[in-house]
Amino acid sequence: MNASVNTALKTVLFVFALLLPVLSGKPVLAGVPEHSGTYSDWNVFTFDDGAGKVCYLASQPIKSTGKYKTRGEVHFLVTHYAKRKEAAVINIITGYTYKENSDVLVSIGGNEFELFTDGDKAWAFNEAADRAFVIAMKRGRNMTVKGKSSRGTQTTDIFSLTGFSAAFKAAGKACGK
Repeated sequence: MNASVNTALKTVLFVFALLLPVLSGKPVLAGVPEHSGTYSDWNVFTFDDGAGKVCYLASQPIKSTGKYKTRGEVHFLVTHYAKRKEAAVINIITGYTYKENSDVLVSIGGNEFELFTDGDKAWAFNEAADRAFVIAMKRGRNMTVKGKSSRGTQTTDIFSLTGFSAAFKAAGKACGK
């Protein structure tokens, strides 16, 4: 594994472990995520959140644009919770605080989706939107994510969807979904 991929994997593991209590909405003692596979541009991780096994796939943008001086790590996540009735939860961590009450626009092929924002994260509005999102991701080649920072800076992140279907299947299998 080359150094940049290894660094990216460590960053994804660290960020997800730190954000788990925020993402789940309740405090937990998170286990350390374990990398369980790389599928082209997507990686699969698993861990126990205290309530059961959690499996997620993650990717970073292949290209990011915007007139910003500094920006944190950007990660797109799709998460399955084995013991809860939650699967394929869409989430992006953007590396900056979103403009309050703003939405994020995501384009995949001819499909467009909106995500709601909270701090530096954005989610699909409901389970039906999560499902539609995943279907489009499985069929697409690239995904373009546009958001606006709290300072008004417009950003565009482009993610490759190469390997998404295989990673999604592996994460689902790991969590019994």
